[in-house]
Amino acid sequence: MARPANRIINAKLVLLGDMGTGKTSLVLRFIKGQFFDSQEPTIGAAFFTQILSLAEATVKFDIWDTAGQERYHSLAPMYYRGAAAAVVVYDISSVDTFVRAKKWVEELQKQGNTNLVMALVANKSDLDPKREVQNEDAEQFAQENGMFFIETSAKTAQNINNLFFEIAKRLARALPLRTNGINLSSEKEEKRRKRFCCIG
Repeated sequence: MARPANRIINAKLVLLGDMGTGKTSLVLRFIKGQFFDSQEPTIGAAFFTQILSLAEATVKFDIWDTAGQERYHSLAPMYYRGAAAAVVVYDISSVDTFVRAKKWVEELQKQGNTNLVMALVANKSDLDPKREVQNEDAEQFAQENGMFFIETSAKTAQNINNLFFEIAKRLARALPLRTNGINLSSEKEEKRRKRFCCIG
């Protein structure tokens, strides 16, 4: 008996979080296996793509890595609107970035996509001696807000692949079985890609 064609899911994913939490480093480690000790701040947003093959589906991620600087905050809705998944990142060595992460979660909840797959990411686990945010607190917040929690390090590559594979699995589970392509990105993405280049 012929094996059914694997589903293809096109999913828009947005990364949100304060400047310096390591959002760009997470994406570069995931896509290219690279890490740079000194990473230039993202201007506006950077765009990346990556494909993950699961047993349930092939997930094509359109990844928007948003700038963490306050002056770019007003642009954020342009990137998270229509997203299928959101990754909210904080730095374990900075409680301020955790407070800011909570505000991003509130903002995402207000925009009203009830099917949004959300991850709370405690990045920079390699800085454990300087830890200011306990995992128990972050995990509790994630549970209360319907997110999954994971601790990562872009520097050591800890849990980077696990983060994106878990998102892909949750997207595949959340969607009905269909063999044709399912597009979870907004129709305007093509035009936007042409306007923004990938500044890392």
